[in-house]
Amino acid sequence: MAKGPRYRVPYRRRRQKKTDYAARRTLATSEYPRFVVRASNRNILVQVTKAEIEGDYVLAYTSSKELKEKYGWAASGKNIPAAYLIGCIAGQKALEAGIERVNLDVGLKKVTYGNKIFAVVKGALDAGLEVPCDSDIIPTPERINASSIAEYAENMEDPIEYESRFSVYLRRGLRPEELNAHFDEVKARIEENKQ
Repeated sequence: MAKGPRYRVPYRRRRQKKTDYAARRTLATSEYPRFVVRASNRNILVQVTKAEIEGDYVLAYTSSKELKEKYGWAASGKNIPAAYLIGCIAGQKALEAGIERVNLDVGLKKVTYGNKIFAVVKGALDAGLEVPCDSDIIPTPERINASSIAEYAENMEDPIEYESRFSVYLRRGLRPEELNAHFDEVKARIEENKQ
C-alpha cells in the first residue's frame, strides 16, 4: 500500500469496488429520486430511493422474485424480457408513490448498448415514469418481447444443446418457442394490476 504524509486511504466501499462516491454524490444531491437498477447472475433488483442525511429511503421496490411469484413469469428472471417487465412493475409502483421523474443509477456497471439495465428503463418509460435516457441505447423491440429468443430456439438443430441451453424453461413447463406469447400474457397481467 502507498505511504507518505499526503496519501489518503480511500473509503472502504471504494476499495472493495462497491461504490463510486463521486457519482453517488451527484445523484444524491439531485432533486429527483434515484432509479437504482442492479443486475446479478440470477436476479434483477430495482429500487426508487431518496437520499436523506440519515440514509437512503426506499420508496418503491421490485425484483425478479415478485415477477415470478405474483405475475407467473416462468422463464429466466435475468434476461432482457424479464428486465423489461420488472421495469414496468417498478414504474407503476413509483407512480403510485407519487414519483413522476427519477434519475438512473447504474452503479459500477459498464454502460453498453442493449444492456438489460436499459430494458428496465424502457419498461419504466412505458409505464409512464420519466427517466432521462438516450433512446439509442435501449434494446430493440425484438429483444424486449422475446421474439429473438424464440427464433433462436426454433433454429437450433442439436437437441442436446437445446436441452442444456433452455433447461430452466423446459423444467418450468415453458417451451422457448412460446416465450413471445408468454411475455404478452404476463405484460397484460401487469397492465391489469395498474388499473
